[in-house]
Amino acid sequence: MNARACAVVLASVVSLLPACRNRSQEVVVYTSVDQVISEPVLRDFEKQSGLTVRAVFDTEETKSTGVLNRLVAEAARPQADVFWSGDPVRPFVLIKRGLVAPYVSPNAASIPPTFRASDGAWTGFAARARILLVNKNRLSGSPMPRSVRDLADPRWRGSTAIANPLFGTTTMHVAALFGTWGEEQGRTFLQALRENQVRVASSNGEVKRLVVAGEVVFGLTDTDDAQEALAGGAPVEVVFPDQEGQGTLVMPTTVSLMKGSPHPDAGKKLVDFLLQPEVERRLAETAAHLPLRAGVQTPPGVKRASDFKAMQVDYARIADEMERMQPWVKSWVGL
Repeated sequence: MNARACAVVLASVVSLLPACRNRSQEVVVYTSVDQVISEPVLRDFEKQSGLTVRAVFDTEETKSTGVLNRLVAEAARPQADVFWSGDPVRPFVLIKRGLVAPYVSPNAASIPPTFRASDGAWTGFAARARILLVNKNRLSGSPMPRSVRDLADPRWRGSTAIANPLFGTTTMHVAALFGTWGEEQGRTFLQALRENQVRVASSNGEVKRLVVAGEVVFGLTDTDDAQEALAGGAPVEVVFPDQEGQGTLVMPTTVSLMKGSPHPDAGKKLVDFLLQPEVERRLAETAAHLPLRAGVQTPPGVKRASDFKAMQVDYARIADEMERMQPWVKSWVGL
């Protein structure tokens, strides 16, 4: 090879070095947590770690399923290091397929065992809960509803709302009830809702709107939607249901390390960062998420999971129940 050819080859190799170096200093995260919530946290990680974060977010149209389907499709050649899920059920789709690398973060020790896998396949933090949002002006002296079963109470006929149980956290909630009560009681409850003329809204946000506008007396929604109503000065009250019985369903966000990921060490650093108490505190302030740790400070109106009775559930079983009950729920909805 002549001198000029050698120089060209050398220049080409040198030009590639920065790109290689940069690629080795990054971490790739797929997340179904709303971008407005997750992106600032990831930017903080960049500043503290010196690593570059490449994030893939779900869109509103593919909520909770877009990045999940992508992770499954990329199984033969993983592109993501970390999956940050907006709920505790989606990770089990990946776990069943052997796509998760168990990792027990040292920062997970203070999280209650109920909200994490013992082998580190998934770890929960910063949760939402399923609550009743009540319009106080519409109660008209009636007792405050205290249970999800009150949605089927004839005195509230035509005056309650839930989001479509085929989507989002309502699907998870119905699956949790089926798992706790048994299929027969679960079906009976949904049929009672139908007979009681419950309004089936397009989303939890729409349930919030119906309650705030006084179009219904109360509805079943998530704590973050309820907090928005309270912050807006609406005449509403939040009820954590079934505190004398089964408890309130808690839905932590979760984080998992992906098997065969391109940057496993960087992925572990991101997992460790997300599981810090400080991140739970921040998400309580910015997104009304409930810390799972008892000692994390929260702003006014935001509870910790330790402040109320949580429903005891097996999230893996909920994942199975969601899949099994789907055909029947479709017929209930009218599809």
